[in-house]
Amino acid sequence: MSPSIPRDRLQALLARAAQQNVIVVGDAMLDVYLRGDVERISPEAPVPVVRVRERRLALGGAANVAQNVAALGAQCQLVGVVGDDRAGETLRAQLRAGGMPPDSLVVVERPTTTKTRVMARAQQLVRFDEEDDGDLPAGDVARVLAVIEAAMPQATALVFEDYNKGVLVPAVIEQAMAMAQARGIPVVVDPKFRNFFAYRGATVFKPNRRELENALGAAVELDRPEALPATLASLGVAHLLLTLGEQGMALVSPDGAVHRVPTTAREVYDVVGAGDTVTAYLATMLAAGASVLEAAIVANFAAGVEVGKLGAATVTPDEVLEAYDIHHAPA
Repeated sequence: MSPSIPRDRLQALLARAAQQNVIVVGDAMLDVYLRGDVERISPEAPVPVVRVRERRLALGGAANVAQNVAALGAQCQLVGVVGDDRAGETLRAQLRAGGMPPDSLVVVERPTTTKTRVMARAQQLVRFDEEDDGDLPAGDVARVLAVIEAAMPQATALVFEDYNKGVLVPAVIEQAMAMAQARGIPVVVDPKFRNFFAYRGATVFKPNRRELENALGAAVELDRPEALPATLASLGVAHLLLTLGEQGMALVSPDGAVHRVPTTAREVYDVVGAGDTVTAYLATMLAAGASVLEAAIVANFAAGVEVGKLGAATVTPDEVLEAYDIHHAPA
């Protein structure tokens, strides 16, 4: 039987979310979508010519996690870096428009990470990445840590959102983790491969299946879940939440229990950003007093809503309640 949560408990947690203050540390990005029509092939090279009809800007990476926290009504401090460039100004403006202060972004001597996708109808033709993904130098690391330290007294949860763009170096991870542990707040990690094993002490460690298999160098056998607790021990984290796409999630707890949380998505339109939504909901629900299993169940409903939208999108508490009601409606 799938784990569930009573509706009144869900409502209470979503209401409490608005009183939380979540710090998101990681790689903030600006997403640019160029949409248009293809009517001919270029005479210069065998490539399609896209006549751009629409240019849309969106928050990506850690900034998308932050805007999902804000969509829950919570306060969010996004700690990351941007360049002294037009993309950085645009990213800060996008944060302000979403009700998030951009003051925790540190301006550094590198371009703002920008991903530009060229779309024809619903088909992505090409993506351009403008970035410097080397580790931050020591001076910038010190500035990032100073911002985290200043934000920590008000925090009720900490998120590490890693896209391997250089912000989450070992010094940032270790010192921010120590600050959160001293304050006794939950820590949620969305890892990538560079520092995969650097998050000892985290409350919830949330890789997808491919990331975990790449890090372990072995296949994850979900049909033999007795192997997963050993993985939990090797990571040094309290809970492992493995996201499985259309198969939902698997939560591994310290007592060795493995809970399967099946997907609630009714229609999958676009999986971009679903992981960010899960991370945001996990952290905010834990801050609101949810158990890890309750937080995973709520985050799973949020992800089911998000994949029905185009691109990286936010999910509101009302949408989660609606998804819950549809899922629990009599057949």
